[in-house]
Amino acid sequence: MTDSVADLPQELVDKHDIGVVPTFVNYGGQSFADDGKELNRETFYDDLPSLPTHPTTAAPPPALAEEALQRAAESADHVIAIVTPAKLSTTYNSFRIGGSGLPSNRYTLIDSGQVSLGMGWQVIVGAEVAAQTGSVEATLDAIQRVQHNQALYCALLTMEFLRRGGRVGWAAAGIGALLQIKPILQVTNGDVLPAARVRTFSKAVDHMIELIRQQAPLDKLAIIHSNNLEGAQHVKDTIADILPVDTHIVRVGPTLGVHIGPGSLGFASVSTSWKA
Repeated sequence: MTDSVADLPQELVDKHDIGVVPTFVNYGGQSFADDGKELNRETFYDDLPSLPTHPTTAAPPPALAEEALQRAAESADHVIAIVTPAKLSTTYNSFRIGGSGLPSNRYTLIDSGQVSLGMGWQVIVGAEVAAQTGSVEATLDAIQRVQHNQALYCALLTMEFLRRGGRVGWAAAGIGALLQIKPILQVTNGDVLPAARVRTFSKAVDHMIELIRQQAPLDKLAIIHSNNLEGAQHVKDTIADILPVDTHIVRVGPTLGVHIGPGSLGFASVSTSWKA
């Protein structure tokens, strides 16, 4: 199981029978589940720059996590939930409280330390190994190895949405005064850190492409974007020589999109070394 910040494509959710508990986006006096149904993602990004009040995000309530976990436990010997880092969201706490009614030997809660497909790849590998081995121990070991052999970077088209959401601190002290800078952010161990600062978005994308190459050889790759499919396809075409079979282009959901804004590009990779 996971939460919707994992940005898992529906075909992978269906293929691996993964339970996804939605986070929520609040704006216009309404609360929308970030489940790809209640809120049209393309429309959301189109509307975001002109919204009079910047949207806020919310973790799923413990009761919603509990309902999903209890349902999963009915057909499984052991439930593993891989969720958004506790440093970034109260989702972890919702799953902790929601799972308190399950026996401790039937439920494992994992702080992914990641977002988007950085978290999603942990979920996919966990599901694959669980199906192959039927072993909780082997599954948890595989998830941990993925955590130690993955990377996630994102180049922002603008820092305006970090500013609106009060998250400029993510990009380090002082950079907030230089909104024309295009930052590349890295997510690691639940921290969002500045990886580079460049003057143009095209240079930021070039730098990010070099970062992808540094992760090769790759086992899995997701090129992630916030309504910038053309840019994502450009990245994919540029690194065609190192693309793994398991490559996806994925639009980031609104929960993260609120903070990074439209037009951003990133990647979440898993190196082949996780299998060593």
